[in-house]
Amino acid sequence: MAKKESGPPAKKVFIVDDHPVFRDGLVRIVASIPGIAVCGEADNARDAFDTISKLKPDLVLMDINLPGKSGLELLQDVHAMQPELPVLVISMHDEQLYAERVLRAGGRGYIMKQEGPDKMRDAINKVINGQVYASERTAAAILDALSRPRSSASTSTVGKLTDRELEVLRLTGQGKDNRAIAAELHISLKTVDTHRGHIKEKLGLKNGTELVHYAVRWVGEQV
Repeated sequence: MAKKESGPPAKKVFIVDDHPVFRDGLVRIVASIPGIAVCGEADNARDAFDTISKLKPDLVLMDINLPGKSGLELLQDVHAMQPELPVLVISMHDEQLYAERVLRAGGRGYIMKQEGPDKMRDAINKVINGQVYASERTAAAILDALSRPRSSASTSTVGKLTDRELEVLRLTGQGKDNRAIAAELHISLKTVDTHRGHIKEKLGLKNGTELVHYAVRWVGEQV
């Protein structure tokens, strides 16, 4: 009897998201794409990094908001460990704020969680096959910024913040005090104070009260 030929092995996808329901939805979407299969899942950055190094997936899907270390930091760690490993970030945050940061950090794509399954499949297919995925709006904005002289390129107010300062602003807006922020980001209270000082300076805020009010409003606009 002739031996049945088998096709090429499925490409492996690793999913990082701390919301079980959304993670299960991603598993179903990946399972619906021919030639691609989920090889593992994690709900935090530390477990994700350890498992990715062992499973060696062909693509990582990750959220930005993760308990402990943020998705942006995990992305940077993964890129340093495996520069050729494509990462597609799936987030609820406005792409105009985060997409460029993700691409600068080594990510290969950014897609909003609000997008439907068809766009998710398209993004996964493109990134796992070596392309970069971004919405038309994001691609146009990035090309526009690159086409201008560096000195005259405009930067949004929050866009002036570093990745870490942005995390401190986000956690402040979620009602967390300095001690809770320090614990979540694994940094000292003094470092949190330093970041808050830089944030106030860059955003033109006079004191901690103005910073908290600004952060709460900003976080509310992201929902």
